[in-house]
Amino acid sequence: MAKKKVTGMIKLQVPAQKATPAPPVGPALGPHGVSAPQFVQQFNDASKDVEAGLLVPVVITVYQDRSFTFEMKSPPAAVLIKKEIGLSSGSAEPHKVKVGKITRDQLKKIAEMKMADLNANDIDAAIKIVAGTARSMGVEVEG
Repeated sequence: MAKKKVTGMIKLQVPAQKATPAPPVGPALGPHGVSAPQFVQQFNDASKDVEAGLLVPVVITVYQDRSFTFEMKSPPAAVLIKKEIGLSSGSAEPHKVKVGKITRDQLKKIAEMKMADLNANDIDAAIKIVAGTARSMGVEVEG
C-alpha cells in the first residue's frame, strides 16, 4: 500500500464537543479542500471524553486525495489551571497582582493530564512545567 501524499497540516484550537463549521474551523479547512462538516462530526465524536467547551488543540493532516486525519492534544495548561481553581482569566501583571492559589496536588492532577504532550521525563518535571505556567498567569504556587 502506497503512502498518501501529505498536502497540508492545520493546527487549530477547537472547543471539545462543540466544534462547528463556522470560523475558525471552516475557513481553516476550506483552502485545503477538506469537508468541514465531516471534520466537525469526527472531532465532536472523538472529544466525547473531554469536558464540553474546553479548548482542545488539534493537528489536522490533509492528504492529496482530500482525506484527512487528526490528532487531539491535551488542553493548554493555562486553560486547565483556570478551570481547576475557578479563574475567569490570568493576571494582567502576574508578578505584582496575584489572582489565586494552586496546590501541589492540583498541579499534579494537571501534569498527569498533560504528560503525553509535555517535554518531561517524569511527573516531577511535568509539575514544574505546569507550575511555571501558573506563576506566569499570576497564580501563587503552594508547596
